[in-house]
Amino acid sequence: MQGDFERHIQRMVELGAEAFPARLPADIDDADGLIIPGGESTTIGKLITQYGVDDAILRAHQAGKPIYGTCAGMIVLAKEISVGSEEKGGQRKLGLLDIRVARNAFGRQVDSFETMIDIPAITGNDGPPIHAVFIRAPIVESAGPAVNVLGRHAGNIVCVRQGTILGSSFHPELTTDDRVHRYFLSMIAER
Repeated sequence: MQGDFERHIQRMVELGAEAFPARLPADIDDADGLIIPGGESTTIGKLITQYGVDDAILRAHQAGKPIYGTCAGMIVLAKEISVGSEEKGGQRKLGLLDIRVARNAFGRQVDSFETMIDIPAITGNDGPPIHAVFIRAPIVESAGPAVNVLGRHAGNIVCVRQGTILGSSFHPELTTDDRVHRYFLSMIAER
């Protein structure tokens, strides 16, 4: 509906998966997994509510379908959004991922950056770090006991997993490093 879903689709197709845009509840019902892309979390929240996609995502989660939220997608999946993080009230959140996030925690668009992140669950203990692109990225301020912290940048939590839900503050679709998408595909295969 909003965000760089086309790059995620392209990456998944390159890895041999059948991928398609999910704009309506039936699209979510037909999918084996779901990626909620980066973009503008308030807009994504409004659109998923307007078209009933929020309920379809909740059903998908209850059915055990893996869900991956990148940047704004992670914000929408969060249980809590910090009040001091530009929340204007009414931000739709699904509450599926037991984290508290701070929106735009790394700064504005002009403060965007790229870096390398160690994520052993994805890269293995000896693999090279993940190339990560941060654009108006959130940070995870706190994570519940069922959440596995997979990666940090400058001490801040930027990648998490809770059961069948994966979340990252960064945009793996904007790099040539396909390991995060491979990891998500492995979560789908596990199901």
